[in-house]
Amino acid sequence: MKNNPADFWNDRFGQEEFVYGIEPNVFFKEQLQKLPFRTLLLPAEGEGRNAVYAATQGWKTTAFDISEQGKQKALLLATQSNVNINYKTTSVLDYTSSKQFDVIAFCYTHFPINIRKNANQKMLQLLKKGGTIIFEAFAKSQLKNDSGGPKNEAMLFSIEEIKEEFKGLDFKILEEKSIELSEGNYHKGKAQVVRFIGVKI
Repeated sequence: MKNNPADFWNDRFGQEEFVYGIEPNVFFKEQLQKLPFRTLLLPAEGEGRNAVYAATQGWKTTAFDISEQGKQKALLLATQSNVNINYKTTSVLDYTSSKQFDVIAFCYTHFPINIRKNANQKMLQLLKKGGTIIFEAFAKSQLKNDSGGPKNEAMLFSIEEIKEEFKGLDFKILEEKSIELSEGNYHKGKAQVVRFIGVKI
């Protein structure tokens, strides 16, 4: 893997096809449908499949990613879907917003371990009181599978780490689960994930 994460993701998203597909993450879609249409932030949103879906449903959608190639693909998908999304190219620690959001959704958002706790806490500060976090990412037990995700166990999640890194939430759902992924070329097959729905106290 390239030492510079932006280079790695620019290479991956620079491919012509949408490497994680154009359909939203299933858990994200299911949970978003239960909430009133308001404001949504998607960190590390890549090629925009979740942001564009949310915008088609009436959400005022903001996203960012470290990859300029990801942004370009996301804006293309938004144009094809006749919606607008607010998308910045920036790292998570450099991201700034003058407002807080009603919902923040993390879909396979595996920040480098040396910044992950700080990054997640920073995102929590951008969530309104009473706002909701939707989260799905690979569990530590995903290492045995070849269906996607980092090959560094430290970048994968446990239930205990979630509780530590997302303090200040009332967890409505918090579980590790075996699922079948079908999200483009890089998320395909049996996978172990950690999911949660949390409301900011």
